[in-house]
Amino acid sequence: MVVEEKNTGEVEKLLNDMKPNQLENFYKENNSSMVNAKKAFYYYMKDIIEAKNIRLKDIYIGIGESESYGEKILRMEKHTSDRNLILRMCIVGHLSVDETNKALKLYGMHPLYAKDKRDACIIVAIHNRIYELFEIDDILEKQGLLKLSKDIK
Repeated sequence: MVVEEKNTGEVEKLLNDMKPNQLENFYKENNSSMVNAKKAFYYYMKDIIEAKNIRLKDIYIGIGESESYGEKILRMEKHTSDRNLILRMCIVGHLSVDETNKALKLYGMHPLYAKDKRDACIIVAIHNRIYELFEIDDILEKQGLLKLSKDIK
């Protein structure tokens, strides 16, 4: 038996007249259509990066990680709590502020916050299409803030 995945519109229609006590059955019947957080982040990032004609290998090099480790982070096979790593991945991938915020949320991290000085610098850099980490690090350091790149030992 092949289970067909429903699109978002179809799933939304099912929810329109649903009662709370029907949710458990809804989840069982529509499991194949529900978002898997790990897949959502991976496919979101992969689609955006491919649309921008950037190779994943170049992302891993740009963020200063090995290809195997970068792939594990991207696929969420290995989870990181290092928000800077995900931010570096977004910046090297030339993601916009909105795309970066969505990626951060999908990974389970808080989005860029305009009232945070460091995040504000990163937002300004992205809006100005500054995607070189050393340039963003320079902006951050001039403001007396911690740089985004990891120190290479």
